[in-house]
Amino acid sequence: MLKQVIVLSITATLMAGCASKDKITPVGSDELNANLASSQTAIIEAINEQCAHSTAEMQSLSAEVNDLKLQITDALAKQSKKMNDDAAALAQLSEAPQCPESAVSDKIMLGEVEHVYVDELKASFETRIDTGAESSSLDARNIVLFERNGVQWVRFDVMTNGKDQPGNTFEHKVERFVRIKQDADAPDDRRPVIHAHLKIGKYAAETDLNLTDRSHLEYPLLLGRKFMKDIAVVDVGQIYIHGKKPQQAATNSQ
Repeated sequence: MLKQVIVLSITATLMAGCASKDKITPVGSDELNANLASSQTAIIEAINEQCAHSTAEMQSLSAEVNDLKLQITDALAKQSKKMNDDAAALAQLSEAPQCPESAVSDKIMLGEVEHVYVDELKASFETRIDTGAESSSLDARNIVLFERNGVQWVRFDVMTNGKDQPGNTFEHKVERFVRIKQDADAPDDRRPVIHAHLKIGKYAAETDLNLTDRSHLEYPLLLGRKFMKDIAVVDVGQIYIHGKKPQQAATNSQ
């Protein structure tokens, strides 16, 4: 291509010389070579300048393309994050609301009357579950207090063989004494208290039982609010939720 440009340049120079009315002066070979070299240098410089200009434009264009790529990548990343956040928010909205756990879900449900087994007496009793009473009490007869090794104990009879049969005698350490208010005109009833382990159906629990004569009442054992606190709720419309158990034979507690 460079040779073609040089040839065209020389041809144009010759034609310009032919068109002149002036007398043509012959040109020596040295001068002609110098002119050709000068024209060649000028043409090369023009081509290099054009290439340099094109290279700068290409570099600028390449930088703009790279910048555009970065902008597109950043926009796609932001769009993807927004879509993920929207999907997570939608998933939370679609989930069913979680209700707080019921306060009675982990408590024993008791009927108004239950069969309760007292481990210390090796017997079960029909028991009144009474939310109106604060403490729990057991029907005990012939209550006698005594000391054993400097500790207060109590001896008492329990009708574990039935109402018409003699009771069994038990002895137990006294945990404390409790005063129960009876009628307004009557003095307080001071009762010994023992600690007992109970079983109601498949459930086991512990409580304190005060000893008193309940022969005039229907149920020999009563469980009050202190026993039920934090462990049981009562459905007064039901009885024997945990089933009836046959009364077990009792042996004297030593």
